[in-house]
Amino acid sequence: MRVYAELARRAWQRQRAYGNANLAGLFTNSFFGYIRVVPLIAAFASRPDISGYDRDAAITWNWLVQSLITIVALWGWWEVALTIRSGEVAIDLARPIHYLGYWLARDVGRAAYSTVYRFIPILIVGQLVSGLRWPEAPWLTWPAFLCSLVLAVLTSFAWRFLLNLGAFWLTDYRAIASLGLVATTFLSGFLVPLAFFPPVIRSILEALPFAAIIQTPATVFLERAEGMDLTLLLAQQLGWAIVMLGVAHWGAQFAMRRVTVQGG
Repeated sequence: MRVYAELARRAWQRQRAYGNANLAGLFTNSFFGYIRVVPLIAAFASRPDISGYDRDAAITWNWLVQSLITIVALWGWWEVALTIRSGEVAIDLARPIHYLGYWLARDVGRAAYSTVYRFIPILIVGQLVSGLRWPEAPWLTWPAFLCSLVLAVLTSFAWRFLLNLGAFWLTDYRAIASLGLVATTFLSGFLVPLAFFPPVIRSILEALPFAAIIQTPATVFLERAEGMDLTLLLAQQLGWAIVMLGVAHWGAQFAMRRVTVQGG
């Protein structure tokens, strides 16, 4: 475990080395958070409630999803695919540690950094710009939210890892990567809350693993699930994290049996 902890720590330090890029990203997320909050305010000007969301809940959802983008690496993370294309994957496979665990530890360190330097600052910006609805039962909601956030990172990592593994078989992995990003963006609750969809479509989307990446943490933070409903929601998220990591492990094992370094 010390090895994986060290990998996570080094991933944190690696993110710190790109201070200017992180500041630029923080500004960009905050800017688009503001751009997205304006039409939300306008939408609730003529009606107090949309699919169970009032104005304050919708605004808080907006800033939440903006703050989660980098934590779950919603739009990109292709380090595994790049090592496959360059041939460096041979070095990674020769390491005396689990291949999936190696990349997971690095991603956890990256996500931890984003939690401190993106998630918290963006919520502060949201509070200053438009105000947020903070949990009314923080002693319960914050621990549940942190648990949900960890599970979201694990689910997202497994999905991104599987997309990266496509480079083992495809000369150009970017097509499948783009399709994967489109699925995550549209089906996770990032563009609009899943509650805004018709009931049948909503039920399907909430049953998919993509909801565990964005919508579930937002639902927990907004306290839209309580008691047994909250327990079942976190259990579903845990189930998807386990399933997705299991599939990612199987995919890595399958790829290793037929690994071919391009050009070699």
